[in-house]
Amino acid sequence: MVDSGLAGSRVPDKASPWFDHGALFLFAGPCVLEHDQLNITVARGVRAAGRELGMPVVFKASFDKANRSRLASARGPGLSRGLEQLARIRGETGLPILTDIHEPAQAAPAAEVADVLQIPAFLCRQTALLVAAGETGRAVNIKKGQWMSSAAMAGAVEKVRAGGSEQVFVTERGTSFGYGDLVVDMRNFSRIRQATGAPAVFDGTHSVQQPAGLADGSTGGAPEHIGALVRGAVAAGCDGLFLEVHPDPPSAPSDSTNMLPLDGLLPLLREAAAVRAALPRGAAS
Repeated sequence: MVDSGLAGSRVPDKASPWFDHGALFLFAGPCVLEHDQLNITVARGVRAAGRELGMPVVFKASFDKANRSRLASARGPGLSRGLEQLARIRGETGLPILTDIHEPAQAAPAAEVADVLQIPAFLCRQTALLVAAGETGRAVNIKKGQWMSSAAMAGAVEKVRAGGSEQVFVTERGTSFGYGDLVVDMRNFSRIRQATGAPAVFDGTHSVQQPAGLADGSTGGAPEHIGALVRGAVAAGCDGLFLEVHPDPPSAPSDSTNMLPLDGLLPLLREAAAVRAALPRGAAS
């Protein structure tokens, strides 16, 4: 269970109503938790961007990257220390928290701190994990597997709802065709909503990943395409955005090749908000 030092940091028993009014919302933060100063710097930047645009925001970061390409790759601080760090971020910024879980036993401890539990793309069919996430009563964000169709995600959402969670999101990150890139099908946002009844989120940073794109077999990326894909996804009617941001992406221990610089977050969100405002009424529903 969570260390006693986290007592009092527990999020409310009911899912928070950040998304009830239909505004474009944002999950954003570094790929993996680093030191407190960096974590809080990013969280404050995310909070400031959201406040300027009136956009609901949730801070995201992982306590463990359990699916790194290489054995020696940095994974993060682990469950206990990571949850302590996330509780400090919540205390410093007041932001809701999203974090990944990889095993059913992590669900309950993570739910002591996080408002949203996230299921990684590679684990989106793991029944025990999905049900355990739902049993916490927290909101759950399921990353769509790179090999999964929109319709196939209905089963994943069903498992979480069977556990008891009332708020489920599905995040599109593109589809892999085996040639070193992910391809984003802009039709998937409406298809996901139709198939699952869940809000459709667009992952604008993982979608530019290039699996095994680096010389050592690690994941590469093409971050110059983040802006175009985000604008396209908002125009296609996505309900929310998922963006990994960092003050200095090249120095990040995970996903350094496909994160958005923190100082680029607000300009991109302004563009996204402008696109959203230009849509015909009801186009994003």
